[in-house]
Amino acid sequence: MSAEQRAYLDTSALAKWFLNEPGSEAFVAFLQGLGSAVISSLTVTEMRSLLSRRRRMGDLSVELESVLFAALLDDIDRGWLQRYPLDDARFDEATNLISRYPEYPLRTLDALHLTMAADLGVSILATADGVMADAAMSMGMQVVRF
Repeated sequence: MSAEQRAYLDTSALAKWFLNEPGSEAFVAFLQGLGSAVISSLTVTEMRSLLSRRRRMGDLSVELESVLFAALLDDIDRGWLQRYPLDDARFDEATNLISRYPEYPLRTLDALHLTMAADLGVSILATADGVMADAAMSMGMQVVRF
């Protein structure tokens, strides 16, 4: 990775920045080589859900859940994570993407992430989701799996 490269981070990859889980060390090394990291407003909502689920499962305390989500928002505010909004056109494109790639069982949110990455012209997608990774490669994106 070069310092000028931008990568779209889906939630499954970004979680490895905030939580100690398999692939976290590799993800940190990947981030250190990037020029910028791109997410969508969807990522923020998904991360809120992921942290809440981990708290309900007993993996996180209420306090740690709050600290981790605040850290995500701080990373966005500092510009380390560049957040882009979803609009109706991107929902329409995600719908079309599912039709264009019937060989991949894309879920709604995965299709939205792929649409965002493609629309933003980001050539690298970081994910821990195998289906999303395979679809992204067929779309011509460079994929880094965690």
